[in-house]
Amino acid sequence: MTINYPSVPAPPNGPVPWAREEAHAVLHDLLRIRRMEERCAQLYGEQKIRGFLHLYIGEEAVAAGALRALRPEDNVVAAYREHGHALLRGLPMQSIMAEMYGKQEGCSRGHGGSMHLFDAARRFYGGNAIVGGGLPLAVGLALADRMKKRPAITACFFGEGAMAEGVFHEAMNLAALWQLPVLFLCENNLYAMGTALARSEAQTDLCAKAACYGVPALTVDGMDVVAVHAAVQAAADQVRQRGGPRFLELRTYRFRAHSMFDPELYRDKAEVEAWKTRGPIHTYTARLKDQGLLTEAEFQALDARAQAEVELAVAYAEAGHWEPVADLLRDVTTPPGADA
Repeated sequence: MTINYPSVPAPPNGPVPWAREEAHAVLHDLLRIRRMEERCAQLYGEQKIRGFLHLYIGEEAVAAGALRALRPEDNVVAAYREHGHALLRGLPMQSIMAEMYGKQEGCSRGHGGSMHLFDAARRFYGGNAIVGGGLPLAVGLALADRMKKRPAITACFFGEGAMAEGVFHEAMNLAALWQLPVLFLCENNLYAMGTALARSEAQTDLCAKAACYGVPALTVDGMDVVAVHAAVQAAADQVRQRGGPRFLELRTYRFRAHSMFDPELYRDKAEVEAWKTRGPIHTYTARLKDQGLLTEAEFQALDARAQAEVELAVAYAEAGHWEPVADLLRDVTTPPGADA
């Protein structure tokens, strides 16, 4: 079987639509995700972070562009590569890092780790380890909002591998049938774990899969934070105004392996290096500089702020506490007589 892998698109070069302050805020979001995850990779090598760890490095433009288009009352559901989504949704980096360490100061009290970041107060509902596991949750949240007459929408992030699961079709069918306010955001990084899209799915036009349910769909350059923000903002506005679902395919690429256990034998190193020329941070930075919206000194200052925040988060996690043994079954089993 011959696989024709997607070619690397040309770098974005259009104007950045934001004024200086907001343009810098977007760059800072990108840097916060990147520096936090680079530090997590280092900590994993030091065995400070254990278990599974799926890094988002290379895909930051999706979270940075999309989360900025959502409102505090909206619901956000993500998959297991969700550190950046959680951070930009407003979860403190300290609570995220403590959760990575398994400390009780973490956002899930250390019970979830990397794949199960959660914060109900910020309407961030995971972090879901099961492929496609967030899709029915998103439909349920949207149905609840509809029944309660709340004006919120639900944004659901998932990888293209989830679209081969039956639950994707069930979720799309119900969202379309009941015209629920769900924004389906597919982060297509071309590989479901180690399997290229064309090796696992007969129909590689992902928008066609959404369109067969009558759901409006659009493909977006997921390496361009400006394009992501514009597309998500427009789609979110449509969901709010018309009530029914929308689907976006955000074509992106991860620069690191699927997880820290992945030997990465399924893709050519030259392909990875080619995609790195489209890295969302340096292409966006170049555009800002070309437009006179950023100096090198300003970039260094934003980067230093991000790195300082990371070190504070690491110190917080290091000083955190392991959960007492007496509490290990908390929220796992019901104490005897509790349901009497």
